[in-house]
Amino acid sequence: MASTLTPEDRARRVKVLLYDVDGVLTNGDITIIPPLDGNPEGHATEIKAFSAHDGMGISIARLAGLKIGFVTKRNSQVVAIRARDLKIDHVYQGQSNKVDALNKIIAAEGCTLDEIAYVGDDIIDLPVMRKVGFAIATANARPQAKAAAHYVTPNPGGQGAGRDAIDFILNARGILDQTIERYLDPTSAEAKSADIGAGNM
Repeated sequence: MASTLTPEDRARRVKVLLYDVDGVLTNGDITIIPPLDGNPEGHATEIKAFSAHDGMGISIARLAGLKIGFVTKRNSQVVAIRARDLKIDHVYQGQSNKVDALNKIIAAEGCTLDEIAYVGDDIIDLPVMRKVGFAIATANARPQAKAAAHYVTPNPGGQGAGRDAIDFILNARGILDQTIERYLDPTSAEAKSADIGAGNM
């Protein structure tokens, strides 16, 4: 029997918002600069570009009480730095089976699958998208991910898709505008400390 729940119904239950990284919080490009000494076994530098709109959105989401997590197959120092700057609650890298990370997050948060949203863009995200209460695909997602989604963001990964998910959830809860005003309050300590963007410093 098909569910009668609307995307808004699903969004209102969300307590934890999880993201894939490549193709969701970035445009999917992975730029690798080889070692300067030419040794192919040496330390290469990986570059990813994140959207400032998504970073602002995550700060707003945290102010609204949402817990945020990154669940990605790749291991990347860049992701670790971005997660630190955004004060991400759950960071799981090197996840070939993302359901393992999902189960650990459920245990840590004491929540249910219905209370989790996940944003993905490719087939590796399907096992999680098929389980959570609110599955979200980015505008640039593969057709299989879009077919599994309850909502598709208007913007592609790396260009505001992460923010789209947050805006939708907070709008469904009727608190987007008031949360933005809380963020803009000059006396808000949380807003002042949000996404300082220290990078490698």
